[in-house]
Amino acid sequence: MAGVWLLLSLFVFGSAEAGKLLVIPSDGSHWLGMKPIVEELGRRGNQVVVVVPEASLSMGPSEHTTTLTYPVNYTKAELEANLADQLNTILSIDVSTDLAKFQSFIISLDILQTYLLRNADGLLFNKDLMKKLQDYNFDAVLTDPFEPIGAIAGEYLSIPAIYMQINLPCGVDTLASQCPVPASYAPQPFTHFTDHMNLWQRSVNLVRALLKPMACRRLFTLADEIASRVLHRKTSTVEILSHAALWFMRFDFAFEFPRPLMPNMVMIGGMATKKPKSLSQELEEFVNGSGEHGFVVFTLGSLVPQLPEAKAREIFEAFRQIPQRVLWRYTGPVPENAPKNVKLMKWLPQNDLLGHPKVKAFITHGGSHGIYEGIFNGVPMVMLPLFGDQGDNVQRLVSRGVAETLSIYDLTSEKLLVALRKVINDKSYKEKMTELSAIHRDRPIEPLDLAVFWTEFVMRHKGAAHLRPAAHELNWIQYHSLDVIGFLILILVTVIFVTVKSCMFCFKKCFKKTQKKKKE
Repeated sequence: MAGVWLLLSLFVFGSAEAGKLLVIPSDGSHWLGMKPIVEELGRRGNQVVVVVPEASLSMGPSEHTTTLTYPVNYTKAELEANLADQLNTILSIDVSTDLAKFQSFIISLDILQTYLLRNADGLLFNKDLMKKLQDYNFDAVLTDPFEPIGAIAGEYLSIPAIYMQINLPCGVDTLASQCPVPASYAPQPFTHFTDHMNLWQRSVNLVRALLKPMACRRLFTLADEIASRVLHRKTSTVEILSHAALWFMRFDFAFEFPRPLMPNMVMIGGMATKKPKSLSQELEEFVNGSGEHGFVVFTLGSLVPQLPEAKAREIFEAFRQIPQRVLWRYTGPVPENAPKNVKLMKWLPQNDLLGHPKVKAFITHGGSHGIYEGIFNGVPMVMLPLFGDQGDNVQRLVSRGVAETLSIYDLTSEKLLVALRKVINDKSYKEKMTELSAIHRDRPIEPLDLAVFWTEFVMRHKGAAHLRPAAHELNWIQYHSLDVIGFLILILVTVIFVTVKSCMFCFKKCFKKTQKKKKE
């Protein structure tokens, strides 16, 4: 009994000995996913130092932490304009075929190559800041390797690294961690496959798996050069990431397809979800005014508050034809004859709305935060994936029968209307989502407590070397046992060769004796 209370006290109050944690996050939803861990660690008495650029979309001071900033050569307005341009480009790409998906995969590698390193000069080559970070004598670094500068900084400071799982096109997290990803049933990133693939899909999946090392080399070409300059030795991003003490995986198996994980991988899916709060009086009156028809929540995430006018018009037209009311996070142009059942907002309390008893459906882009809030509250979804891992995410829910997916590329009001009516009127979607929600909620420890515990564990023990597999010390031939297979083939060939030669020798001897007897 005493042991149970000790464990509970560690989760609730933290360790008696506070640690020093360096945090180097990435922008946008990446920071929103990491922020709860950071603030909770600070609340429990740890010294948490968060290093962020002076200009960003969402990063800034957080509770119970110290914030350090570094200069960058862009402004927030420029970031937002660049994001809008990229969105317009993405919306013009059709990824309905495997060839188009592969082309999008290559384009993504090239776009990300320079984007991931936009903050390298401000942080890694900032001598004063790096010296200041050294003087802190941190126990660990928590970083999102979507931008590898955090991983490079951790390697430079020689401190244990904890990485948040990333979904880059080349699958660097599984490659660096030596995690097995069987091509027969574990789909590769950006393929949009499920875990039940036909022969063609398994063939494509295998080719993509074999291309992973080359794709990572292409993606991290510049990062590898910068890392080698900073560390004064020849190295690569994959090598640096392979030194991870822990990986926090932002999923659980209520959402992700079952697949192997390594001992130093901790699942924290749904970490940011909370119990919904009461709505404001204005919102409560709006949703209650929907009567028995209920309402629909529509948002495309923190980075996409508006859409091209043509797409927006199609969506408005679809909403005009449904009896439900709609709450839409949207800041773009509004048509003069906009339907009266739609309420447009610059920001909306997504989780609180999804937890309301009158909500009928959730239209989302397929980001992990929105997905887990939808699962937590048991709301069926219509999904409009835009970029990144969203196309893969939606397939995980569609395959479970809790969502419908549409392509933003060829979206029409008719298609959206059909999908909405399907998830609202077909009760199987709600039933399956309710069951999935129950599975997701039924867990012995909350993901946030688990993440905090393991972070403090790494700080207390200066790493987690006991979880590191020997696979990291093997080369590609040894890892796949190709040398063993070759050795066994050699033995088999030798045995066959000796057996055949022996049989031939015996046959010749016997044949000679027979010939000799005939002559006599």
